Amino acid sequence: MTVAAVVLAATPDSALADADGLPSVRRIADAAWSGGAVPIVVVAHDPDGSVASALTGSPVTLAEPAAPFDRGAAGQIVRGIEVAMGEIRETDAALVWPARFTWVGPETATSLIEAHGTSTGAVLRPSYEGEAGWPVLVPVALLEALGAVAADRMPDDVVADVIAGGAREVLLELGDPGVRHDRTVPRANLPPYVGPTDPPAGHVHEWEAPMADASNEVALEGPALAPYGQAAAEDQDQPG
Repeated sequence: MTVAAVVLAATPDSALADADGLPSVRRIADAAWSGGAVPIVVVAHDPDGSVASALTGSPVTLAEPAAPFDRGAAGQIVRGIEVAMGEIRETDAALVWPARFTWVGPETATSLIEAHGTSTGAVLRPSYEGEAGWPVLVPVALLEALGAVAADRMPDDVVADVIAGGAREVLLELGDPGVRHDRTVPRANLPPYVGPTDPPAGHVHEWEAPMADASNEVALEGPALAPYGQAAAEDQDQPG
C-alpha cells in the first residue's frame, strides 16, 4: 500500500507564503514525508524557479499544472495523482493537500494512511471538533470521477461532487486543529490539539510526536521536475 501526497498551490505566491519561517510547500512536504506519504508531488506554477528553490533538499517532485490550464482544481488533483503514479506504480491513494493548510501535523498524515489500510476505497477526511478538514485521502480508483468534476469547482466542492457521485466518505476525528485552521491563523494562535485516546486504525504510535528533521544524508539535491506530458505509469503497463 502506497499513499502519495499531492500538494496544490494555485499560485507561486501561495506555494511560497511564509509558514512560521518556512515556505508553505516546504513545511507541508516535510510533514507529509514525516507522516509516511510517498511520493510527494507539488503541483505549482514555477516561472522563475523560486518554488523549486524552496523545495531544495526535499524528496519532492515538482509538477507544472496540467495543460490546458482551465481544468480547474479537479484537473490539478488528477495531474498530481497521475505524476505520483508515474513515480511509484503501486500508488493506490493520495493525500490531496491544499498549500494553505500548513499546520497539519505528520501524525495526521500517518493516521489517514493507516486508516486507508482498513477502509480501502473510501474517501477519508480528518475532522476537528466535528468539522471536516484537509488533507483528504482519495483512492486512485476515483480518478475517473475526479476527471468528471466541472472545472469551476473549488477543492471542497470537488470532494463533495465525488461523494455525491457514489464514493464512500469516512470522517476521522483526529483532534488536529491544523486540518481546519489554515495559515491565516498564526501557528501560536491555533486551538489546542485534542487527539483521540487511541489511533483510528488500531495501531499504537506516539501521538503529537515532533516532526522529524529531514536527514541531509538521504535528502535529494533538489526536487525532481515532472514534464507537462507525463502520464500515469509512463512506459509501464496501465494499472487495472
